[in-house]
Amino acid sequence: MQLPANTALLIVDVQKAIDDPAWSREGPRNNPDAERNIARLLEAWRRSTRPIFHIRHDSVKPVSAYRPDNPGNAFKPEAQPAAGETVIAKNTNNAFVRTDLEQRLRGAGIDTLVFVGVITNNSLEATVRMAGNLGFTTYLVEDAAFTFARRDYRGTLRSAEEVHAMSLANMNGEYCTVVTTDELLSA
Repeated sequence: MQLPANTALLIVDVQKAIDDPAWSREGPRNNPDAERNIARLLEAWRRSTRPIFHIRHDSVKPVSAYRPDNPGNAFKPEAQPAAGETVIAKNTNNAFVRTDLEQRLRGAGIDTLVFVGVITNNSLEATVRMAGNLGFTTYLVEDAAFTFARRDYRGTLRSAEEVHAMSLANMNGEYCTVVTTDELLSA
């Protein structure tokens, strides 16, 4: 895999709110090293001076930990933006909806995107699908993303790893290429 020099890293919703116990009420999350892998990728992107976009969820729901007036809205330390790095605020599960993300990417001549973050089957999947549909060459780093256990449509409890794997299966090959942190760092 060879990545163009202007490949952008997009870090989606890696905010303190994701540690709220409400997310894991059905069971623990997967990929406990995801934040460490995100930090590794972020460091590599900064060293290479490639573009970085931090996506921040600014919830409009009254009781959300992601609301801008709550401490959970802050970025986690591993994903803290550095001076000059772009922050895109969103209030839906898709970073392209009601934001200028697409215009910024196209204006900078960026056509290859690497996604990391949370929640695999929610904001990541919605945004990655849109990126693929918009014609971007898109990668999703499976060990730099995570989700939580949840019940399926029929009420069967699925582990976080099962939910994650199904979400990856939904996206891989049609909307993106799923890769690991080590594969990407060696590219």
